[in-house]
Amino acid sequence: MGERATAPALIGALGVVFGDIGTSPLYALKVSLDATGAPAGDAAAVLGVLSLISWSLLAVVTLKYVTLMLRADNQGEGGILALFALVQKHVNPLSRQAQWVAALALAGAALFYCDALITPAITVLSAVEGMELLDPGFARAVIPVTLGILVALFAIQRGGTGRVGRLFGPVMLLWFVVLGASGLAAILRAPSVLAALDPRWAIALLVGHPGLGFAILGAVFLALTGGEALYADMGHFGKRPVRVAWFALVWPALMLNYYGQGAQLLAQQESIAHPLYFLVPTQLLPLFVLLATAASVIASQAVITGAFSVTRQAVQLDLLPRVRVLQTSALEHGQIFVPVVNALMLLAVVAFVFGFGSSDALSGAYGAAVVGTMLVTTVLGAAVARTEWRWPIVAIGAVFGPLLLVDLAFTFGNMTKLDDGGWVPVALATLLFGVFWTWREGRLRLRQALARQAVPIADLPGLLAGVTRVPGTAIFLASNTGVVPSALIRNLEHNRVAHEQIVILNLTISRTPRQDPADRVRMETLQDGVHALHARFGFMETPDVREALRRCRPRGLRIHAEEVSWFLGRHFVRPRPRTGLAGLRTRLFAWMQRRSTQASEFFNMPSKGVVLLGTEVEV
Repeated sequence: MGERATAPALIGALGVVFGDIGTSPLYALKVSLDATGAPAGDAAAVLGVLSLISWSLLAVVTLKYVTLMLRADNQGEGGILALFALVQKHVNPLSRQAQWVAALALAGAALFYCDALITPAITVLSAVEGMELLDPGFARAVIPVTLGILVALFAIQRGGTGRVGRLFGPVMLLWFVVLGASGLAAILRAPSVLAALDPRWAIALLVGHPGLGFAILGAVFLALTGGEALYADMGHFGKRPVRVAWFALVWPALMLNYYGQGAQLLAQQESIAHPLYFLVPTQLLPLFVLLATAASVIASQAVITGAFSVTRQAVQLDLLPRVRVLQTSALEHGQIFVPVVNALMLLAVVAFVFGFGSSDALSGAYGAAVVGTMLVTTVLGAAVARTEWRWPIVAIGAVFGPLLLVDLAFTFGNMTKLDDGGWVPVALATLLFGVFWTWREGRLRLRQALARQAVPIADLPGLLAGVTRVPGTAIFLASNTGVVPSALIRNLEHNRVAHEQIVILNLTISRTPRQDPADRVRMETLQDGVHALHARFGFMETPDVREALRRCRPRGLRIHAEEVSWFLGRHFVRPRPRTGLAGLRTRLFAWMQRRSTQASEFFNMPSKGVVLLGTEVEV
């Protein structure tokens, strides 16, 4: 796991983890001041907004995510589904409590996906629109250039997180250094802006604008977007590089820059369209705009890689159909590429660009999804503290109670954006949640139906008695231990022969990210020539039958994957006739089950020698 806070790890984390939150100075302060409705240069408004941003960064990002939630890792992996796996270990899977935990996790995952779709669209659009400062005639090219950048951004994902981090990391390092230096220079010219460190300015702003309080909070929240991606992306580099980068560079640079913008606004006493750009000398403005454009494009990286991580976790936890996951690093297990997610995200992001047309139009939708994910993270984090860390109720209330109140305040703040586009991520998240829940419930019903048809493994000698044995080795994949694989039963029914050596292979996904290689495989001899193998993989690992077979060789079972016949059972789901929503969900599950990635590809089986034997199951 990437726990080394080395220079490459730190730079890689800058390029992947902090891109989203690192570009918030481009718009967060300006949008927040606009939400107050105060005149340009109003000291109370400027200091109040700065105070809100300062204390929000401290409470939500520094204390909640970097200090607390990074502790809630599942063997190095973070995010909503890592929390789900930690809590699920301590609850009865058939209980009502387990249903609520699963619902929260799926809702959080659905909202995270929506944020992952909106962030690339708005950040790249805002970056390209910034080029109009250099050439006002550039407006006509905004949409085509944005689309070109997005296509290129998603195309390079195949190279892997490590390569992307090495490519983007140095740019973000320069970006944060420039942010901090330009802000510090402005603060030195007007040090009175540091008065905003007093939280009374934040309180006075909200009290003085009771009708706009939630709208102001909804705008201030733009300074925090990227906090959830920071947690979800932890597995790519490890918690230590993330923490060191935040405390040593990212947080100081953001604070200096926000206060530098505030100092500039107080000094100018007039409306400034882009306060950030006024922090640099005019002769350096073209270079700074180009750097801001590059940083904004990189901001999309945090949520893209976060979506990859969430997808693999969801598949391994059986919350989504199987999809192809490619490992892009031999050293870091968290660095992956998911082709189907990459393609679907590109299509959705392009649709957002065409549908909204500008970053201003998208700003209403921005934040509405991630604030819901942050709320779910707090609730599940409290559950982890109770079940995994064994905290007393009083300690949980003292730590997570204030965090929950902060999340609720920002949630209500973002609800003020529903009419301005905030309904889009909410509606999309609701649709995704329905798909996730349909798959989960369908898989439970399918397992129950298969259990009713199952033949106990104790009956296997009777099934093989008198059957002609042919030379060779056959491996039958079993989804459950203790029962005869359906493919073996179908083979005996149709071919009426059995191989001299039969291996029943059961692959299971544990609730931990990675399985100890020494305990990867357990082998059992059922009878002469019949062996049962039980192979375990973590939910952040790519299951590999070749590795499972290699682990058997020291124990005397020498089997090469390319030299055996693989028999797989294919379950063809036939939905029972139902009307209404129940019927629609059943048919949707049957459709997803048919299009789930084949087991041979998912478990890295040889391309030759695979035999599929189908079994119809009614659900």
